Amino acid sequence: MESEQPRLSLRHISKSYSGNRVLSDVSLDVRAGEIHALLGENGAGKSTLMKILMGMDEIRQSGGFEGEILLDGEPVQIDSPKRAHELGVCMVHQELMLVNGFTVAENIRVGREPVKRIGRGERDAACLPIDFSRLREQAKTALERLHVELDGDMPIAELPVTQMQFVEIAREVDRPGIRLLILDEPTAVLNDEEAECLLDRMARLKQSGLSILFITHRLGEVLRCCDRITVLRDGAVAGRAESGKTSAAAIAEMMIGKRLLAIHTSERISFGEPTEEPVLQLNGFWADLPGERVERLDLEVRRGEILGLGGLSGQGKIGFANGLMGLCPSGGVVILDGRELSLGDAGSVLRAGFGFVSEDRRRVGLLSGSSIEENIAIPAMLNFGRFLRRVGPVQMIDRRAMRANALEFIHALDIRCTGPDQPAGMLSGGNQQKVCVAQALTLRPRILLVSEPTRGIDIGAKHLLLNVLLRLNREQGITIVFTSSELQELRSVCDRIAIISRGRVAGILPPDAPEAEFGLMMSGLDVKRSGV
Repeated sequence: MESEQPRLSLRHISKSYSGNRVLSDVSLDVRAGEIHALLGENGAGKSTLMKILMGMDEIRQSGGFEGEILLDGEPVQIDSPKRAHELGVCMVHQELMLVNGFTVAENIRVGREPVKRIGRGERDAACLPIDFSRLREQAKTALERLHVELDGDMPIAELPVTQMQFVEIAREVDRPGIRLLILDEPTAVLNDEEAECLLDRMARLKQSGLSILFITHRLGEVLRCCDRITVLRDGAVAGRAESGKTSAAAIAEMMIGKRLLAIHTSERISFGEPTEEPVLQLNGFWADLPGERVERLDLEVRRGEILGLGGLSGQGKIGFANGLMGLCPSGGVVILDGRELSLGDAGSVLRAGFGFVSEDRRRVGLLSGSSIEENIAIPAMLNFGRFLRRVGPVQMIDRRAMRANALEFIHALDIRCTGPDQPAGMLSGGNQQKVCVAQALTLRPRILLVSEPTRGIDIGAKHLLLNVLLRLNREQGITIVFTSSELQELRSVCDRIAIISRGRVAGILPPDAPEAEFGLMMSGLDVKRSGV
């Protein structure tokens, strides 16, 4: 039963940065026991609105905001994340916010650790030892609420990104007095099966009376699980809808406008066949990435093709690129253009002609405190000496060349920013991903490894990025190994799709193979498909 009084009301919210209006008169209601979708392209204002709601320092330090926040009808002042938590407003951010040196259980209960009482005297809890037995039990209960099985004693750094996401959600749901849970792209790192599991957990939380504000770019998920929808475009409310009375096409129109709709519904473009000649050969390749281990993998990548890597989470597809780049222990025989490649050093792999876009841009791809132009240029500078000029005996950074390169990619990839000198950490998640792509392309690679490149990117930006990959492949002959949890995405651009199961290649299929064949391979059943 719907409550007459909204759980959350945002009233006429406006915000500017250095005179640049990023939010204009935004109003939003979330009812008790409702899943409410907040949608919009990257740069539409969603992240800024959530920073206001969570009381982030950035908002206060940049002059505050206009408007009013109400919880259950009462005006509130939220000046810090701590105050937001006290009021029952909790958020799972798109970028992971976990403590690498802690275990799963410690991350779930961080800041709320149970302590052992010693003697009868009153003592400051901060001086008392942590009761790790109770901590593990409390963390287990939180995970069980999401129907997730994880070893509470496992170091968080050893988990794949997928399982880290569940730990983040368990931590927030476990907070006392929670009234509103904000989920920012929670399914972006999940495969379809895991995403369905999370949507089911969200429905159960909704039934308990919890309100959920759901930020996502997956419109199918919105239509399946959300009650109502609010769409932002260019910092203002572009439209509202009830999920049962709208369609993905109508939502997309609100997000990006009619002029772009046709390109999202167009058929796959057919392009020339790659050669049969292998450019990259792997024999007995292994990679020890926790949760995504590769075991004795044999694979040939053909020159000029886009090879997709698909499979369920935890089966090894993410370990492939990480192992090649030396980001985890790896071994086996890897031959590039007839020469064996030395593993274990990312620099030597980049210099051999590889480019790499990581699935974890925050920990691997970006220097959040450095500017966009520096992030794009630094790998090419360090490995190839580009963007440097000699002044006498001294080499200096060529700022003019660096900026020109950044401006070219800002335009080509539609990176929404205030300029090339803006810190990369200040960008929305999708725009950070575009910076990582620009960084890899600046290396001028012969082989481009891309892992989940469209994670957290809106439908307009996803189409742009996939077209960029196709153009690089067709016009420049760059061989691409494209890892994704979204099968339809792989089928839209790849020449062949290798399914990874139990750390090995279960089989290779053409993109137009029946979905049932992909499903059987992913399940680990023996489905042979040769001659592809």
